Amino acid sequence: MASDPHPQRGTSGIGDHAGASEDRKPQSDEAHSAFTPPLGVPYPPLPEDEHPTSEFALPEGLRPEAPPEHEGSAFAPPGSTTGQTPLPGAGHAFTPPHGIPIVTLTKEAPWQDRMRTMLRMPVHERPIPQRIEHPEEAGPAVPRVLDLTLRIGEILLAGGEGAEDVEAAMFGVAHAYGLERVEPTVTFTLLSISYQPSLVDDPLTASRTVRRRGVDYNRLSAVFRLVDDITSEGITLEEAYRGLAEIRRNRHPYPSWALTLASGLLSGAASMLVGGGLLVFLAAAAGSMLGDRLAWLASGRGLPEFYQFVVAAMPPAAMGVAFGLVHANVQASAVITGGLFALIPGRALVAGVHDGLTGYYITAAARLLEVGYLIVGIVVGVLTVLYVGLQLNPGLKTINPQQVFAQYNEPLVQLSASLLLAVAFCVLLQQERHTVLVATLNGGVAWVVYGALANVARLDPVPATAIAAGLVGLFGQLLSRYRYASALPYVTAAIGPLLPGSATYFGLLNFAQGNLLDGFASLIRAVSLALAIAVGVNLGSEIARLFLRAPAMGEAGAGRRAAKRTRGF
Repeated sequence: MASDPHPQRGTSGIGDHAGASEDRKPQSDEAHSAFTPPLGVPYPPLPEDEHPTSEFALPEGLRPEAPPEHEGSAFAPPGSTTGQTPLPGAGHAFTPPHGIPIVTLTKEAPWQDRMRTMLRMPVHERPIPQRIEHPEEAGPAVPRVLDLTLRIGEILLAGGEGAEDVEAAMFGVAHAYGLERVEPTVTFTLLSISYQPSLVDDPLTASRTVRRRGVDYNRLSAVFRLVDDITSEGITLEEAYRGLAEIRRNRHPYPSWALTLASGLLSGAASMLVGGGLLVFLAAAAGSMLGDRLAWLASGRGLPEFYQFVVAAMPPAAMGVAFGLVHANVQASAVITGGLFALIPGRALVAGVHDGLTGYYITAAARLLEVGYLIVGIVVGVLTVLYVGLQLNPGLKTINPQQVFAQYNEPLVQLSASLLLAVAFCVLLQQERHTVLVATLNGGVAWVVYGALANVARLDPVPATAIAAGLVGLFGQLLSRYRYASALPYVTAAIGPLLPGSATYFGLLNFAQGNLLDGFASLIRAVSLALAIAVGVNLGSEIARLFLRAPAMGEAGAGRRAAKRTRGF
């Protein structure tokens, strides 16, 4: 009895071409009866369209990819290696053609240089973290690492550190605790950091706002040492938190009365730079201390910083006007000029120009705008007093002091005054005591160079100021590299003798007299001198980095990349 061919086609025939027959829907009798060939006629070959293949199918000879790993939580403890590490047997998405560079986080170079170099590298080119493992530590949680990073960045930014160094410190802390794909961002008062565990995980972002800012270089130096311990010594997260808590609990090295006295010494020393005698020294010191106390009172009442500068500028100006009204044989203009030295925001100006030169334009614009507001506050305070004095006595003896200032050239007196001014600045900045001597000597060197160029070589004051400030930045950067600390304590106080106090006073006096053109010319000169200081300090720092040995980052990451890789187009 002949066998029916149809069951064979439904079982073995289709099974040979397409796999198991149970995976296909069985056909009904009505579906195949019309196409059944007569007995003895073979079945035609099955068309290829019945077995289509995906255009994404792997070609023959290639092994399929390994199944994707289980996606972990962003809050999981980071390991010493993540998806960037080329582990044997594990697939990774991308390996640079030149290989992944390797860096050893030891004290071969300061952490600022190591982290600044890595910060400007693309994410896929950055070397993997090589953290010292602790047997009792399973790995810190990512949110705690980000919180510690933001807290450290907050102290640095509030203390006046440049945006580039703040980002480098934040990146160094996060990188030291095993976070590879991390991107910190600093914009004047806002700190944020984003971490992506892998290429397929959602990023985790945290931010922190700097509400209050204050000058305390003692705390700033302590934070730099803590970051160095984290990045180089591999301390645990709990030890880092304890160190940060101790830094916050530490009291200022100098009491408030010492700060007031230092403000008076600074103004008195600045008045001696422009030819003032003992009586001028005492008057400038008294006016500055009174202004400092009024500023503290305004601060305690919650007034903005603008009004604090207005009230702080009034007492020194009032002292000078009082000497002019009583026709005393005293250089009243030197009294006012000395008071201005203590108020000009040179620290914020240098930080703003530094941020602009290193590519942080938003932060630079905000800082320079802040400097502009503070200078306007000084202008309002001084002009108010000068206007009242000129209304009381049009022949006030604060008129035309430029000729007196230009003729005064006493190197020994001015050198002593510059050293005293730098010491007073160190106290106002709350510096560590072991940095005061070095910063004072750096300020003395700055004034000697400026005096030699401006008074002996007859060079224009603007380039002479820039050269002197460049040496300050160079020495400050070298000292900071030697001590693995911030350069600010060695630079900020040293530029004090170079601040344009007299040029600022000339501009304000001309405005009070109604000489607008002369006033604008003097203020433009003051701005030029201030920018020369800022650019000189930054240039000296960059020259120091240019000739210092770069950290070993491999061929792909050697040296710090430029902040701007184009030429404006």
